[in-house]
Amino acid sequence: MINVKLANEVPFNNKVDYCVGTGRMGLALQKEYLDQLELVQNEIGFSHIRGHGLFHDDMSIYHEYEVDGETIVEYNFTYLDLVMDSYRRLGLKPFLELGFMPKRLGSGDQAIFYWKGNVTPPKSYDAWCDLVCATLSHLAERYGEDEVVTWPIEVWNEPNLPGFWKDADMDEYFNLFKYTFNAIKALNKNYKVGGPAICGVDDERWIREFMTFCNNEKLAIDFVTRHHYTTLEHKMEGHYSYARLEDADEKFDNLHTTRNIVDSFESYKGLPIHITEFNTSYTPDCVIHDTNLNAAYIARQLSQLGDDNASYSYWTFGDIFEERGVPYAPFHGGFGMVANRCIPKPTFYTFKFFKQLTGKCIHRDKNSIITYDNAVIRGAVWNPLEDGGDALPLSFTIDMDKDCSIITHTVDEKTCNPLKIWHDLGEPRSLTDAQAELLRNAAKPLVSSSRLTSENGNISFDVAAEQNSVIYFEITPSTLTPDRGYKCPSI
Repeated sequence: MINVKLANEVPFNNKVDYCVGTGRMGLALQKEYLDQLELVQNEIGFSHIRGHGLFHDDMSIYHEYEVDGETIVEYNFTYLDLVMDSYRRLGLKPFLELGFMPKRLGSGDQAIFYWKGNVTPPKSYDAWCDLVCATLSHLAERYGEDEVVTWPIEVWNEPNLPGFWKDADMDEYFNLFKYTFNAIKALNKNYKVGGPAICGVDDERWIREFMTFCNNEKLAIDFVTRHHYTTLEHKMEGHYSYARLEDADEKFDNLHTTRNIVDSFESYKGLPIHITEFNTSYTPDCVIHDTNLNAAYIARQLSQLGDDNASYSYWTFGDIFEERGVPYAPFHGGFGMVANRCIPKPTFYTFKFFKQLTGKCIHRDKNSIITYDNAVIRGAVWNPLEDGGDALPLSFTIDMDKDCSIITHTVDEKTCNPLKIWHDLGEPRSLTDAQAELLRNAAKPLVSSSRLTSENGNISFDVAAEQNSVIYFEITPSTLTPDRGYKCPSI
């Protein structure tokens, strides 16, 4: 029995809705992309959005041409305006990631992904800084400087990986960061700028060296960024990758090293840390992303990521995504919490449930969390079991002197598993409208209810979390007021 007191106050920094990731920015010109994003915003509602490709050639911002032997540079913000207008219409601020390099501005041809994002340093740092400042100036003119200075700015993406930054050259990245940081602050000191957006490999050394560099150069950075993925080495079979999950506690310990390193510098102690990407697997074709296991494991992540971090951005909101090419099927292990044809995956509801955990936290452990806000008790329970196992029975007692109603929303492998329905349909690659509608209907939690009678100033209830389930519950004071002579036949 877990005894919970309404007077409890347990630390819980719930930033579930601060930021969400996206495929490269140019994809925001597609209707299906915007349909998925609108669904996510209507049902969950994030504040910021972050993705690659701001300066990629498909956005067509940077142009060079020769006139009488002189190189002329022009900027074209047509597509940028369309993308930003769509984000703003949906209530989103961009978390601007500066990258990748326009091909004509790159010092080489090395590229990454199906869409060939250039990952080389600029051939001219002056031209790079001019591009960055011109883009920010345009955005400030269009949306208002007071607004745009509130948009966080991250310099590059995963420079510690040679695929994302030529040779993973630390010194060259620091050079890029210094030039960019100083140029932005000269434009307007109120812009918020940070980095280094590293991922996994050699993370402790990169964070420490980055902080040392900033300290030596007297760069008053506004925040630190890093990424957080939680699967072991992947095995490829056909188009798809398979991986096992890492121990959650060990991964939280790894994140805590970043907090310790940042705080070891007196001038940066307490500086916000933003996890600008996180998920289970780091590949866009890992089947775990579509599963109930993913939803249950991510619930544990959401319950603790705020302990050391100012925000944590799930990678990504939807499956319009092309790092390894256009997906072959509606379920393909994509990063998104929404599958193509606007089918919510189980993880979608993990985020929706946590968004509703408002007020103060009165209980938290490795499998459950409860909050209390304006006489309403809300909670979530999860049970990730990668290798199978039994249901997790939990019993709670809460000091409440009123009778209540409890409404539960259950996401598990039996009640909210569109992946299984798709499999049983024969795994069709091209869904008919009827199949897509069926899968959307199957991708809904099971709603159930009961009444809780207060006894000796307490209410008690049980929650049985099946394998890989996430269960959200809401308890409200409720007096039974039947009409004269009425007996509910469903009891």
